Amino acid sequence: MFTKQLSIFLENKSGSLSDVTDVLAQAGINLVAMCVADSSDYGILRCVVSDPQRAGKVLREHGYAVKTTDVVGFAMTNESGSMAKILKHLSDSGAAIEYLYSFNNGQQANVIIRTIDMEACMGVLQQNKVHILTEEELYNL
Repeated sequence: MFTKQLSIFLENKSGSLSDVTDVLAQAGINLVAMCVADSSDYGILRCVVSDPQRAGKVLREHGYAVKTTDVVGFAMTNESGSMAKILKHLSDSGAAIEYLYSFNNGQQANVIIRTIDMEACMGVLQQNKVHILTEEELYNL
C-alpha cells in the first residue's frame, strides 16, 4: 500500500521551514516524518502528515507549491544490520532508490522510501516479508 507524501518547495532563507510548519500546526495537521533537501536557491520539504489531502489544500491556500507523491513506508527492528538487509534485497532486484528517510520509534525503525519503480519495490518488500506500514499506521506513529 502506498502512502501519500507531500513535497513542498521553499525559498532557501531563514524562517521558511518554520513558516510552513506553523501553517500545518494551525490547521491541526501532524507532521509524522520529514526531511529537507536544499540547493543554494530553494529547498524541498518532503513530509508525511496525518491528513495529506487537507494539508495540500491548506498549504496551497497559503501560496506554497506542493506536489503529492506515492511512497512506501515500512517498519523493521531497530538494530544494526536491519536496513542493510532490506537494502540488499532491493539492490539485488535492481531497484533504483530516488531517496529515503527513516526515524526510530523505540524498538522499531520506520522508513519512507521512493524508488523509480514503486510497484517493483513493493513486490520486493512483500516477497521478503518486510512489514509495510498502512497509511493509518504511518499517520498515527
